[in-house]
Amino acid sequence: MRKEYDFSKSVKNPYAKHLKKQVTLRLGVDVIDYFKKLAEETGVPYQNLINLYLQDCAHAHKKLKLKWTSSSKTAEQSA
Repeated sequence: MRKEYDFSKSVKNPYAKHLKKQVTLRLGVDVIDYFKKLAEETGVPYQNLINLYLQDCAHAHKKLKLKWTSSSKTAEQSA
């Protein structure tokens, strides 16, 4: 290995900005634990597993089916 390298003639990767973008997400502890356990089993870093899962959802055009209830119904149900 050389002590110094000459990068004066290097060229920026034109695709680099399209590869990945850093974002901040607030994930539940149970979600993180799940992916960390899966990472140990597979040997793939848990951040990559989360990205792969979300990528699969995006490519398959998966949509969440959420049903919101009003707070009064929730209060009545828990009583």
